[in-house]
Parts: sequence; C-alpha cells; structure tokens
Amino acid sequence: MSPRTSFYLIWRGAPAPAVRKANSLLALWDDPDFAPVRSALAEGILSNSNEKSPQAKLTSEELGEFAGLLENSFTIGYVLEPAAHRRASAASANLNAAGDAKPPEWNGMFFVYDRTGKEALLAKAVLRLRAEEKEIPRLSQITIGKVAVLKVERKTGVTYWAEQGKYAVSAGERSVMEELLSRLESKSAGAASLAQSLAYQEAQPILGGGVLEFFLRIPDLKEYAADSKAGMFQVQPMLDAVRLDAVHSLSGHVTFEGARTHVQAAVLGDAAAGTLFDIWSAGQPAPASLALVPANAVSYTSGQVNFSGIYDVVKRIAAAAFPKGQQGNADILDTMAQSRLGMPLPDALGVLTGEFASMQTSPSLDNAKQVYFLGIRKKPETLKLFRALFGDQLTSERNEGDVTYLKISLGGGQGSRGVAQWNFFNVAVTSNMVFGASRIDTLREVLANRSNGTASAGLATLPQFQAGRAKFPENVVGLSYFDFQKVDWQAAKDRWIEEAKKNSPAKSLDSTKKTAPAATPDWLSQANPRVFTQHLHYSSSVSWKDSKGIHWDQWVE
Repeated sequence: MSPRTSFYLIWRGAPAPAVRKANSLLALWDDPDFAPVRSALAEGILSNSNEKSPQAKLTSEELGEFAGLLENSFTIGYVLEPAAHRRASAASANLNAAGDAKPPEWNGMFFVYDRTGKEALLAKAVLRLRAEEKEIPRLSQITIGKVAVLKVERKTGVTYWAEQGKYAVSAGERSVMEELLSRLESKSAGAASLAQSLAYQEAQPILGGGVLEFFLRIPDLKEYAADSKAGMFQVQPMLDAVRLDAVHSLSGHVTFEGARTHVQAAVLGDAAAGTLFDIWSAGQPAPASLALVPANAVSYTSGQVNFSGIYDVVKRIAAAAFPKGQQGNADILDTMAQSRLGMPLPDALGVLTGEFASMQTSPSLDNAKQVYFLGIRKKPETLKLFRALFGDQLTSERNEGDVTYLKISLGGGQGSRGVAQWNFFNVAVTSNMVFGASRIDTLREVLANRSNGTASAGLATLPQFQAGRAKFPENVVGLSYFDFQKVDWQAAKDRWIEEAKKNSPAKSLDSTKKTAPAATPDWLSQANPRVFTQHLHYSSSVSWKDSKGIHWDQWVE
C-alpha cells in the first residue's frame, strides 16, 4: 500500500467449511435454528430501501445472492492527500474566494476486490447499484497506465473503476488509481510503502493475519490545522496542548482458532504523562468490585479511567484555546462546578477512584437484577455530591448500619398540583463503593454477599475465570466475563417477548384511527433458544495499559 495510507480494512474471505464447522460463532451463524435471526438482520438491511421505488428495492433473494461476494477477499482504505496537492487546492481556494467555483475536495477512498470466480456476480451487483442512483452519472472510458478505466462522474465527485487481471479496483482520485494499478502490476517494486512507516511497524505484532484486519494511522494533524480556526479559537495550540501526536495508531484483527474466536486491538503511541493516554489509569491486579461478584453471576464488566488525567487534558485544551490576556476564561468550568457541587472540581473528581463496573445475576437477564458499581474514596463527600447533583430528584435518604440508601427519581417534575415523580433508581453508598440498581432488594442481595464474604467463593475463584485472567499482565484497566451457559435462554426469550408486547402501543391517541395489536418480532418468536446453549460457552476480555499504549484482548468460546 501507499505510504500515505491512513486507514485500511482487509477481509480475507469467508473461512473454509471445516473452519466454519469447528468455530462456535460461525457454527451458530450457520445453524438452521438461527435462520430467523439471520432473516431479521437481512430485513433490517432491506428496510433501508423502503422509500425507494419498487424497481430499486433490493429483494431478500438478491441480498442472499450478493452475500456470496463475501466469499472472496477485499481491501478498503483511505490515502491521505499529498502535501503538494493540498497546497495547490488551498491556493486555488484563495483565488476563487470571491467566486462560486470551489476546488474539488480530496477523496482518498479506494477499494480492491479479488473477483476470482465472482466476475458475473460482481458485474450484476455494480449494475444494481447504478440502477439505484437518482441521477444518471456521466460515464467515459479513459486509459491509466495502459489499463482501461471507467470514469464515473457525478455531481458529488468522480469515481474510477477498472477490472485488471483477477482484481476489481476503484478509487476516488486519479492519482490514487494510478498508484493502485501500478502496485498491483508490481511496477512499484522497491517503492516506499505503508509497511515502512513507523506507525505500521509499531502495530505489526497484531497485524498481518486473521480473517479481518484493520489499521488506522493517526496523521500529523498539525499539517492540516496550521492556520485553521474553530470559531474564535486557533486549532494548532489546542492540538499542541492535547498532545494528539503521542497517539500513533488504532489497529487489530479477528482470528478463528478452532472453536474459539480471538479479537485483539490496540491504541498505540507514546503513553507518557501529559498525553491523551492520561485518560486511562495505570490499572490494578483486581478491581475492588470483583470481590463482590458471586460465582453464579452470568456476566461481569469492569473498567477504570483516570479522572484527574481527564481533567488535566481538558484544562490544557481550555488554556490553549484562549489568547493571552483571556486565560481566565479557561477557569469557567471550575467556577461552574464550584457553584453546582459546592467543592472544587478536582476535589469532586478525587472522591472517585475511577472504577466503574456492572454485573448480571439473573439467568433470564432480567434488568432488575443488573447491578452497577462506582468506586469511591470518601463516603461523606460522595453523599454531598449526590445531594448537589440530584437535588429534588433525591426523594429519600436513610442509614442502615454503615450503608446509606438513596432513592432517586429519573422522571417527573414540578406541576401546579405538586411534584410528580416516577422511574426510581436505588443507590447504596458504603465506605468505598456506590451500588446502583432499579430494585432495592437487588442491592440488599449484593450487600449481603459482601457481609458473607463472597470473595472467598466468588467469580474470581472459578478455574475458568482464573485460566483466562492468567494470560494477561498483572495490572489491568478493563475486565469482562460472560457465561453463556448460565443463561436460561428460554426464560430470557419469554421475558423479551413480554417486554416487546408492553412496549408496543396497543391503542392510538387518535380514537378514529385503528392500530395493529401489539406484536412480537417474528425472529424472536421463531428463534430456538437452545441454539445459543449448543454453540456458546463463555466470553472473556482484558484491557491493559503500558508504555506503548492501551491493549485489548477478547476470547469467545
């Protein structure tokens, strides 16, 4: 690829039948009992064309036929505008500032598809797409590097299309098209490429494999924002303050390894202090909330952020946004927080540890059993923050031992007849943790586990959980676990059907209009819940921070 490639996504083609049969996720997708869900997804795609004419609408048969194109590999990406072209466009824009003519915007998108065995189907798909266009584009035949290229001109821009050897190639810029064709014909041997860039080499350990691979290189935005403004603010000083140059890339891949699906991703760069990486904490061996999760929990998710780091980044940007002599305006956020919270914003953020987590203990995935955790350092200051933030929405507060229970109204308001409130959320505040749930009895169950010493027989003690955790660094900033085998899929289906009926209005506000009775989505009523138990076992993921950036790793088995 061109060294100016800033983004690419590679699909290496549908896995072989033996791989599909062995992998749990692919076997689930191919299972006949999963067909209603596949059909629902297809209908969702088809619904996007509901407003089109009958001739332009894509039928389910056509969608199934065109899905066969995914059996082959393709690459889609974006090439950055060359500096010389950008300067020429800027000069042209200045010359035409008084007129209506504007230089065309750069369109660096490109697409390369291996059409082996799919030539006829690809041609049919291209004709189908053109038939859906509202305006007929202008077509002309040109030659680029001895290759016949179709030039498609629309009001919104130009697209180039060619079929050379086994490849179909498309690009939005002639120079990009020229380079693609040259590289595909091996005429650029020895030329600079993306593989030689430092950002790509840094990310290479998690690139170069998998059925799906992606790479996003963060460009040097200073080149593009040297003289630009965002309203009254200069952009470049803000970019300098946020240290965006410390973030080099976002990349990852998906692989199928027997029954397991492995997903890896990373945000890489210079994770030194004073950069955007400050928004993540350094992590810890185990989140405090993990000790409160029972062994029978269906799912658990935890993450950590660095609130002080976030505050420092925002303050640096605010300070850089204002010119000299107006730096006091950058303190407006602190002033507003002091007024609302009754304490300086750094003090308010210091009350929180940065940990936030949730767990589900209901086999039917009942929302009433969903519990949320928020790590804190100081209980009195935390209660002060809740009172300041929620005000009249805080309908009750009572103490039971070392626990303070709060009841918060998430809906309602002041009317002529008084205050009407509904949709209550319950909170329990302890010395080091805030618990939240829609029902008070759910909170009491969690607090009872705390008193009974769940840590000695909780989720963290399960061999399956420990085996997954042992693969990763000691300190983590994120942790998740989902045991599909603990889900009662039939009960979950019954509950989802009941909720779907409740959420479907059975009556119209206009009594003269007839409305259809509440209905359950076909895919939900037809899906066989046993298909999930048959193919899915559990999923676990971990994220961590080191000097190279933030890393994320997930297994689905």
